[in-house]
Formats: sequence, C-alpha cells, structure tokens
Amino acid sequence: MSRIAKQPVEIPDNVEINIKDKTIFFKGPEGEISMGMHSDVGVKKEDKFINIEITENNSAIAGTIRALINNNVVGVSKGFEKKLNLVGVGYKAEVKNKELHLSLGFSHPVVYKYSEDVKIKTPSPTEININGIDKQKVGQVAAEIRAFRPPEPYKGKGVKYSDENIIRKEAKKK
Repeated sequence: MSRIAKQPVEIPDNVEINIKDKTIFFKGPEGEISMGMHSDVGVKKEDKFINIEITENNSAIAGTIRALINNNVVGVSKGFEKKLNLVGVGYKAEVKNKELHLSLGFSHPVVYKYSEDVKIKTPSPTEININGIDKQKVGQVAAEIRAFRPPEPYKGKGVKYSDENIIRKEAKKK
C-alpha cells in the first residue's frame, strides 16, 4: 500500500459525504460533485475521516483514489483557482455571456466558450481568474486558454500562468 493511501482524508465540518455502492457524493458550500470508485479499492467513513481500504494486495490505484477524494473535499469546501496573465501590447480579455473574448495579436479575436461548472472573471484586461470545484476542469480550462498563445522565450509575450517563470533566450548577435 502506498504511503499516500495510508493517510486518512480529513473531512471539514461544512462538507457532507455519502457513499452509495461504488460512488461517493460530496456536498459543501461551493457545490456538489461525485466520483466513481475503482473495484480494487474500498472506502470507509469514520467520524471526521475517510480511510482507503485495498481489497487486492497490490493495488497501485489506492494512492490515486485517495488524492482524488482529497481534491473533491477541498473543491467543495474551498474551491480551486488558476490565474492567467496576458503579456503583450494590445493583448486583452473580457467575459461576455459565458464566453471569454481574447485579443492576442491575431487578425481575428479568439472566442472561448466554457461550461457552467467553471467561473471565469477578468479583474483587469490583462488578468484572467478561473474558479471551480473540480481541480481537473479548472486546470484543463486554464491550459486550453494558455494554448491559444503560449509565452514565447524571446520577449515573453503570450498567455502565462501568474506564477509561471519564463526562461528567456538571448537574441542573435551580429
């Protein structure tokens, strides 16, 4: 059994968890989410903790299941956030009726439609905040927006994560 799977997941007071068959339902102040279970892994709820039990001796999925359960508990209690910055002259973003409109130096504006379970805000024209309860979806949306214009290594122009460090290259010498 992995070291991560041995650690119990602590359940905050504001989170409610129900286990039915092979599905776990999470409910908290941020919203509701559910996840399916693997057949080799069992889940046991005790007071304020969830413990992972392996039915097979050599299940490598136990640590992954424990991490997914922990991510869902954190998601419904606090939520997840990714921040993106636009670097470049004339680069800007704005949200209009469930669409993110981006001006990234192309001949056309880029329009990104996103789902209801992810919230996107633009506090300034060069900042994008992505919030949600599902860590995977928040990261996926951030990666898709970044993929429109990844930062380039010479001037650093493009869409970058706010905590990302771009390694700069030196320009050609004459």
